[in-house]
Amino acid sequence: MKELGVKEQQYLKQEVCDLSVGKWIPKPEGPLYTNETCDYMASYTNCLKNGRPDGGFLHWKWQPNGCDLPPFDPLKFLNAMRNKSFALIGDSVFRNHARSLLCLLSVVAKADEIYHDRTNSGIFYYSEYNFTIYDIWSPFLVSYKLERNLPDLELYLDVLDSQWTKYYDKYDYILMSGSHWFYRRAVIYENNKIIGCHYCPDLELKNIDTDVPYRKALELTFKFITASEHKPFVVLRTWSPNHFEDGEFPGSRICNKTEPFKEGKINGDPADLLMRSVEIEEFEKAAAIGEKNGLRIELLDTYHLSLLRPDGHPGAYRNYHPFDGGKKNVENDCIHWCVPGPIDTWSELLMKIVIP
Repeated sequence: MKELGVKEQQYLKQEVCDLSVGKWIPKPEGPLYTNETCDYMASYTNCLKNGRPDGGFLHWKWQPNGCDLPPFDPLKFLNAMRNKSFALIGDSVFRNHARSLLCLLSVVAKADEIYHDRTNSGIFYYSEYNFTIYDIWSPFLVSYKLERNLPDLELYLDVLDSQWTKYYDKYDYILMSGSHWFYRRAVIYENNKIIGCHYCPDLELKNIDTDVPYRKALELTFKFITASEHKPFVVLRTWSPNHFEDGEFPGSRICNKTEPFKEGKINGDPADLLMRSVEIEEFEKAAAIGEKNGLRIELLDTYHLSLLRPDGHPGAYRNYHPFDGGKKNVENDCIHWCVPGPIDTWSELLMKIVIP
């Protein structure tokens, strides 16, 4: 009976484990890789090469409440993915994550980029493991048009983006999300008819709030996934926060923090919180349907732990040595994440979810 009691306590402990709830704790050791050992990272996220002077942002570890989060194990990951494929579907923040993952895996094996197109979608192949990573550019998940001859971005809420659907049957694992592109001005279509516009005060069109097209995009995406005979392991990643603050110059926006926020010091942008709530609601509906259909759908909730890391963005160091020559008012990137940096933690969480 005592043994059963202990097992019950362990079971309850597992049940309350929420990877998204916890705190950032100091970590003496640095990342698995550096900008000198990995060459997959984009120039605008290569903060160390670009001259960022502080390195403290590399020495924090996410500690979930009620459970352990082991460091990323590239060998275990590659062995688990042998003869498999993994698709990361989203915008440039997804590309940011894909390059972080490639760098983490490069400690054990380096992938060959076997495909690259004008959208910057790429395919990376690990021949030793017969493992393929698809980095797919699809910022809305649904179809859109953004062309020089068009006055506005056009968003089609009833048509999925073929960039990810055309090879859907190839994917064993899928990680996907919407993006900050939903905040952009857009003329919105259904059934090839304009139903309204987001952020178009100069046009005589019905205003559509940002969360409406995002909800419809997720609904259509999950309807396709749950109805398909192909059943990959699907993971929805939650919204990625930005940390723009007003700078000292008129109109300037910066992010120059060097440490994580303490819990309770930041609440998040209400617009971001609304988008995350849409994700949670649509995930829960889809996961329930998937369970009935033999399809596993999980949530990678990175929003809050990322919200606590204002120090993790490139900021001014999206460009190479931005303050050379005495420059002061320079462009800041407070959306993407330094590589290496806090975004590496997303892969630790991902590994915990997809690999037992």
